[in-house]
Amino acid sequence: MPTRSDGEPAPRSGQQPGVGRSGAAGRSRPGGDSTATPSARSGAAPGEPTVTTYAAGRRGTALPVRPSVVSMSSAARFAERARARRRLARRDVLVAAGAVVAVGVTAWLLLWSPVFRLDQAQVTVAGAGTVVAVDQVREVVAGRGTTPLPRLDTVGLRRDVLDVPGVREAQVSRAWPRGLHIELVSREPVAAVPEQPEEAPDAGAPGFALVDMEGVQVGRVDAAPDGLPVVQVPVGEARTLAAVLTVLEGLPPELLAEVGEVSAQSQDTVTMALRDGARVDWGSGQDTALKVAVLSALRAAPESAGASVFDVSAPTLPITK
Repeated sequence: MPTRSDGEPAPRSGQQPGVGRSGAAGRSRPGGDSTATPSARSGAAPGEPTVTTYAAGRRGTALPVRPSVVSMSSAARFAERARARRRLARRDVLVAAGAVVAVGVTAWLLLWSPVFRLDQAQVTVAGAGTVVAVDQVREVVAGRGTTPLPRLDTVGLRRDVLDVPGVREAQVSRAWPRGLHIELVSREPVAAVPEQPEEAPDAGAPGFALVDMEGVQVGRVDAAPDGLPVVQVPVGEARTLAAVLTVLEGLPPELLAEVGEVSAQSQDTVTMALRDGARVDWGSGQDTALKVAVLSALRAAPESAGASVFDVSAPTLPITK
């Protein structure tokens, strides 16, 4: 075999130069295995990915093969993603904690702080009329103290206000930030009903019970008040009294002011005595609007001048006497 001057065998014909025992890209082993040689020995810069070459086959052709290790750039990306996840987690925790604090502060501000506490000086009452004592309404509100408006039970307060004598309806509304407004519908008296002797207080002389449109007593007086008709109905006849009050409720204000007394023995025999001395036989509480129109026409007609009785119980066939 030819030899070189350094004592190594000369390469055979077709063998690549530089493929030796140790410094070459590799040499053939029994069974066709190859010896790998890193490319870094051929001058790769430090820090760059290395490529391993293999010499395969008889002719020792060098083939590049990707290394099985993770590159430095991939590791950096994984680390950056981990840091981003940690930042997002910390941000979510901070947002949740801030929301909890905000809710707590808002709840304290609305429900317990002095900002929205009820101020009794800012409570207004309207619609008391002539029978409702405003002081009694304010006493009911004063029982709530300085409760903050968001926690104030307006439904319960309205129920207590309805228990005040003379109150027919009530509406309670908050007047922010510390006030309260109460709108009342009072039970205004529309008639005076004579008391029975046993109903007189302290066994004194019987007076008059003042009743509203629903028949609820809203007061008492010793003498019949001016401007209110006196109602005479059988004792205990609640339906008859209701029929009389229904008739009075349907009268126009100018005619109601002329009524001095109303009497009835039943629901269909309502009779009114006017202040000028005339009598009106009204009948039942039906067809009130028509009866009002007929009575106005009869009193204004020259033919009815001087009549003392106007019977409109059958409005289509009125009678005057």
